[in-house]
Amino acid sequence: MKNNRSREWFQAPEYYGFGRRAWLRSEGFPADVFDGKPVIGICNSWSELNNCNAHLRDVAVAVKRGVWAAGGVPLEFPTISLGEMFMRPTTMMYRNLMAMDVEESIRANPLDAVVLLCGCDKTTPAQLMGAASADIPALVVPGGPMLAGEWRGQRLGSGTDGKKLFDQYRTGRLSEEEWCEIEGCIARTAGHCTVMGTASTMTSLAEALGMTLPGSANIPAPDSRRMAIAELSGRAVVGMIEPGLKPSRILTRPAFENAITVLMALGGSTNAVIHLIAIAGRLGIRLTLEDFDRISRRTACIVDVKPSGQYLMEDLFHAGGVPAVMNQIQDLLHVDCETVNGKTIGENIRGTPPSNDNVIRPRHRALYPEGGIAILHGNLAPNGAVIKQTAASEHLLRHRGRAYVFETRAEMLAQIDRDDLPVDGSTVLVMRNCGPKGAPGFPEWGHIPMPRKLLNQGVDDMVRISDARMSGTSYGTVVLHVAPESAIGGTLALVQTGDEILLDVSERALQLLVPPDEVERRARLFKPPSPHYQRGYGRLFLDHVTQADLGCDFDFLMP
Repeated sequence: MKNNRSREWFQAPEYYGFGRRAWLRSEGFPADVFDGKPVIGICNSWSELNNCNAHLRDVAVAVKRGVWAAGGVPLEFPTISLGEMFMRPTTMMYRNLMAMDVEESIRANPLDAVVLLCGCDKTTPAQLMGAASADIPALVVPGGPMLAGEWRGQRLGSGTDGKKLFDQYRTGRLSEEEWCEIEGCIARTAGHCTVMGTASTMTSLAEALGMTLPGSANIPAPDSRRMAIAELSGRAVVGMIEPGLKPSRILTRPAFENAITVLMALGGSTNAVIHLIAIAGRLGIRLTLEDFDRISRRTACIVDVKPSGQYLMEDLFHAGGVPAVMNQIQDLLHVDCETVNGKTIGENIRGTPPSNDNVIRPRHRALYPEGGIAILHGNLAPNGAVIKQTAASEHLLRHRGRAYVFETRAEMLAQIDRDDLPVDGSTVLVMRNCGPKGAPGFPEWGHIPMPRKLLNQGVDDMVRISDARMSGTSYGTVVLHVAPESAIGGTLALVQTGDEILLDVSERALQLLVPPDEVERRARLFKPPSPHYQRGYGRLFLDHVTQADLGCDFDFLMP
């Protein structure tokens, strides 16, 4: 068996070979762990500051069982964990830091292969980015979604339904006591959000890329099958070493096109656009926004899961999960792509039709004729912007209205509940200084709340535009990731209250309807905001992060 990496550490002829063996034996391992057994790292993003991943210690135990059974030596190690609900200013600020942690931990230690334990939004792409750069055999074991909440007979999807109910609470339609009841039952188990948010999207795309065992992504976190597939993953990773089944063999351009196709069929999170570009970039593969739009136009959205649809992640799992979705669209996929179990995508999805055609619809009954995400261009977004068209209001997909501009998120929060806010249902809310450099860190601020004034009038959606991201659990006619961002002088920085803006999703257009000479005049007057950080990781981030259309990775981490 090819365990040359660990052999270099433990079988070295000098003193340090002896020392490393002795120090490992101090943990209680017998001498025969060095008898040609491969060393498997278990990269664990468990943390009590990350409720999505709080059960991963138990998952790691199951993985270890599988590694031992297959003749390997499992050694668990921690990395930083990115808890979406707790971290400020945003977990996106630290995705690249976690990716560096993963990469360097793999590179610096005597590992022949690695199992990546993830779940919460940024932990999956960070681990894939790090593993792609380290490029030893790697396999992903997601933690799975939490079980649905329930309140007074209503099934609740964490994130999506919470935001909808919060609007009812803001406008007095829910009492303090009712709101407290919802708080106690909307997130009732470990695991990531039980809607097609970023976490569910990215673990599903890890499977679509071929980096998990088939059927792994959507098993609910508390389900016993989560532990079973973790053990099987431990066995499988040992078998990846001999043939050299590394990320660079699995994560090919056709594999990324498969992932984009599945993203569109799922109605998945807009954040996946950034993460897939970043993961591919680690391997020198250039994905563009045009790749996403091209594939979106040919791929119907067939998964009826919130926020684009009505069902939840456990329903998707019971309907067959990612293999069943891929089975429905296999003519759009590169079915000859390799996966971590040594089989092709085509072999893995053969004989896996959906068991519920209301959750995973046949294409003639698609939820939406195109993919969940559309890419917009125009003078307001020269390098592109994104919109989740399946979660938008149909009557707003072509809209012309006057802008009302918020300079910062703080300004927006201070004004949004004003009874005299000068907006109506046709207004286009614009918020700037929320991008990678401007926020800083590119936070999920793009789901600008509906003005309370309009909610009280029965208006539940309007066009909102920013250079921020949005939680995958969010919904509405929300344009995101405007690039270049306003903080570096993108056109978004030049919009003034009262300017007309045109959104036309079918034409993929986002236009500021201001004469070019006036735009140029405003550009000459632009002054960038002061940087948020002068030292430390924050300064490193500001100096080296790329824009949204390039994946927001650090420039020095890309080949």
